[in-house]
This record gives sequence, C-alpha cells and structure tokens, in this order.
Amino acid sequence: MYEIIETIVRKAGEIVLSATHIDESVQEKSSHCDLVTKYDGMVQEYLRGALLSAFPEAGFYGEEEEEHDVEGKAAYFIVDPIDGTMNFVRGARHSCISVGYMKDGQMEYGAVYQPYTDELFTAQRGKGAFFNGKSIQMRDVPLSESIAMFGSAIYYRDTIPATARIMQELLPQVLDFRRSGSAALDLCYVAAGRADVFFEACIRPWDYAAATLIAKEAGGVVSALDGTPLRYADRCSVAVGTPSNHPELIRIVQRILREPDMKGRIK
Repeated sequence: MYEIIETIVRKAGEIVLSATHIDESVQEKSSHCDLVTKYDGMVQEYLRGALLSAFPEAGFYGEEEEEHDVEGKAAYFIVDPIDGTMNFVRGARHSCISVGYMKDGQMEYGAVYQPYTDELFTAQRGKGAFFNGKSIQMRDVPLSESIAMFGSAIYYRDTIPATARIMQELLPQVLDFRRSGSAALDLCYVAAGRADVFFEACIRPWDYAAATLIAKEAGGVVSALDGTPLRYADRCSVAVGTPSNHPELIRIVQRILREPDMKGRIK
C-alpha cells in the first residue's frame, strides 16, 4: 500500500511545481505570519481525494480544514499539504508535502517530499527509513559534535522566551545552528545526517507526524521537549536527536523549565 502513497505524494508535488503568481493568492490565517495560499488548498484537496479513494476506510486530518475526519477511525492520514508556506510564498523553493499514516494510535508510515529537489523521505514502522529508496541511518553524536536545527514556533508567541533560552544554552555547546522554515524537512535532514538534533517549542501534528517516524526509524530518539511521548491530537513540542545528544537536550530543557518565568512556555 505504501508505494501507492508515495506515488500520490509525488503527484501532489507537481501542483507545487506548477504554481504561478503565488503572491496573488496569499491570505492570513491566525496572524500576519501565518499564511495560506490557494495552492495549499489545492494540494490538500488532491491528497484527500487520492488517498481516500485508495484507502476509503481511513480518516483525514489535514492542516487546511477546521473539522478533521478522525472520529471513530482506526486509521487516518495526517497531512500538511505545503509545509514551509512562507518559503513557498517568498520563492525560496524549500517546502514539502508531508503525509503520515496513523493506525490504532501508532504512526505506521510517513512520507515527506521536497518537490523542488525531488527528494522523498519515507519510513514504515519497524522497517527503517529511506531517502529516495535508499536506507538512511543517523550518526550517533553528542551535542558537542552536533549541528542543531530548530523551529521558532512563531505562531505561538508565548513560547518565544523558551525558544530563546534553549538556543542560548545550546549555541555554545553545538557546532552550529540551522533554521530552514520547514519543520518536516528539518526533521528529515536530522534523519539523513545533514544535521543531528532538532527542537521546537510548539507545533501541530501535521508538521511532525510523518517526519518524526522517519527520524525514529533512522535511529533517532523522539519525544516532546519535556521528555514525554509525542501527542498527535493537538499542539506539542518536539525534540529529536541521537541516543547521545537527545538526553543532553532534555536535561537542558528540564533545567530551563524550572526557571520561574518559563512555566507554560513549552507545550
């Protein structure tokens, strides 16, 4: 079945590549920094139709909708039609399509496709992670040998102080920082060894569902920033790293969370 999903995701990428006059269709959602274009909706509607046609018993949990069809469903897709919309709007050509498949409360499959570079990251639970069909495995390195990637959780302003504090603590301890504007791609880059650790104080399941499975199947350790399991029902923080650097990151965050003004700053 997963080959079908890969074909659908690649086909959705053609919609992204065909986009023209993107700036003319931009609308604000929750704020001036939370944008959506007509292409987000077009990609999501294509994915909904194609995925549910192939898997009619499944539900659908997509970013660009107010009601999610998951009630009473044993299996459902978690979809971000264009992760990195700001990049898409600005012509940065660093965006992706993310499709996760959850069944009986577990992530079973994930696919993240970067259409501009034709890079497809996939994983099946217990079967490993792959980049364009070739197996990938994370390097196990400590923080001192790590490139760190992060998301700024810019939609959730109350998390900014915690994000800044974590960066302040990490920067002297890592090789360097990266911020790309697509959490799904950041997580896949960690899985593929292009970076080594990732954190974000608050994101939605469609941003991380597929990519965290890919990272986990590549040998990574995945959790919320307080060390608890990820939550796929709503907002959650994310921490992904190697067996060596993930515990170091969690210890730093737990120490920060004990500071008086940090209470509630991480979801």
